[in-house]
Amino acid sequence: MITLTQIRKSFDQKKVLEGIDWEIPKGSIYGLVGPNGAGKSTLLRLMSGVLRPDHGAVTVDGQLVYDNPAVKAKIMFVPDDPFFLTQTNLKEMKAFYKLFYPTFNEERYQRLLKHFRLSETDKVNDFSKGMKRQASVILALSTDPEVLLLDEAFDGLDPVMRLMFKRLITDELINREITVVISSHNLRELEDICDRIALLDHRTISIQSEIEELRTQYHKIQIGYTKEQPADLFDAIKPLHLEQRGHVFLMIIKGDIESIRKNIQATKPVLLEEIPITMEEVFVYEMEAKGYGQAV
Repeated sequence: MITLTQIRKSFDQKKVLEGIDWEIPKGSIYGLVGPNGAGKSTLLRLMSGVLRPDHGAVTVDGQLVYDNPAVKAKIMFVPDDPFFLTQTNLKEMKAFYKLFYPTFNEERYQRLLKHFRLSETDKVNDFSKGMKRQASVILALSTDPEVLLLDEAFDGLDPVMRLMFKRLITDELINREITVVISSHNLRELEDICDRIALLDHRTISIQSEIEELRTQYHKIQIGYTKEQPADLFDAIKPLHLEQRGHVFLMIIKGDIESIRKNIQATKPVLLEEIPITMEEVFVYEMEAKGYGQAV
């Protein structure tokens, strides 16, 4: 288990993270989402031991990560802009990784190389952005990590490569029970692969939950009437989002669905229908409710 306790981090007196409490169970795939500049990359760097928290602790199975080579050897962090030594090819980068990761699995490396169809002898700096991402994934998974941290994991990958990447992560989880944290702006991608998701905003984690549990808390409802209704009809139940189109309302709301239905039925609608909601809608309207993205 990865545990973050009361994490705070600032740069040049600017607070980036404050009061982060987060538990990531072993063998889970956790999605990390949040607006631009929320601190997602900083949080992943703290979890990998690249950065030291100003306050609090990051532990893996009870052991501190920062300044602990034995624990850091179990963690692989793939940043948004993967690093490669100048003028090296994949074969040379493999040798470099082997110096720091004694668990490097040559058989897995060769298998992944064939999967992604990358040249082992071409200079990595000549690769496209997507190819560099593939190269970083090959090297990362070949170290047999217990914890895999991915920053904007699917950026630059075409649809076929994204699907292959998801399958590889799922296979790793099934075969070795690794723990994966994926930061991404693409909520649709995360919804496909993650079993849990966390929202980072206002310098802290405001939501952390299993995806299926979130789906039971948030609801998208369509309500219809035979005549015009006042715009403040649903003010008392405080929906996260409300659209009115003539006699029909579309509502996003959080809470117990039976209580919500009872309150809506009191307004005597002729149509009351629950529509499947996506994680993207959940987070968009949660962020809007917190004031993010609204005009000043």
